[in-house]
Amino acid sequence: MATPYSTASSKKSEVRQMFNSIAGSYDFLNHFLSFGIDYSWRRKLIRELLKKKPAHVIDIATGTADLAILAVNKGVSKVTGIDLSEGMVSVGLQKVADQKLTDSIDLIVSDAEKMPFPDATFDAAMVAFGIRNFEDLDKSLSEIQRIIKNGSSVFILEFSQPTKLPFRQLYRFYSFKILPLFGRIISKDPRAYSYLPESINEFPYGKDMLAVLEKNGFVKCRYIPLTFQVASIYIAQKL
Repeated sequence: MATPYSTASSKKSEVRQMFNSIAGSYDFLNHFLSFGIDYSWRRKLIRELLKKKPAHVIDIATGTADLAILAVNKGVSKVTGIDLSEGMVSVGLQKVADQKLTDSIDLIVSDAEKMPFPDATFDAAMVAFGIRNFEDLDKSLSEIQRIIKNGSSVFILEFSQPTKLPFRQLYRFYSFKILPLFGRIISKDPRAYSYLPESINEFPYGKDMLAVLEKNGFVKCRYIPLTFQVASIYIAQKL
């Protein structure tokens, strides 16, 4: 099986470089290649988040700030977004400014493994389509534990893998053949949209992801499958 990056030690730098290179086309490609379904997935995550009534939320791997903007527009008072990619943050800052949300949303370049915030700063954490890109998953989850308050939760939206036939075969054909072709043509990056299905293929999902969260000290872990298990929302609480 091909690996989505050359070595473990280089994953972080390669992910940063890759997302910097596609930052300008990222939003269009996301919505185009998912047929717009990603909008409904994000709205579902925010509905789950709002049940906890958080005031200040950390959006990890915020990318171009789609989820942060949605959260504020749906009633969250304050969102702080972080991302490893300077290019993605730059696009996000422009979107936040265009929507006049600079008082409610802060975006900074930061590594998820070492975030520049005091312990127990946030009422909740959220991650959309970014957790599989973390170089050290356990270290990043430990850092999330540190910066959220006791009793608060993390909400993770991530791709998973359909298990039922024939949708599984159709999904894999689209992911490994069609998606990389269109992604390469539109983004001009030959690697970025081959990386996507490869990284999904290697990342734990479903009950395996719940086991990872539990191993890292989270409790009341559960997941919500979305669209024939193409994606899932994971919700886990800090004691």
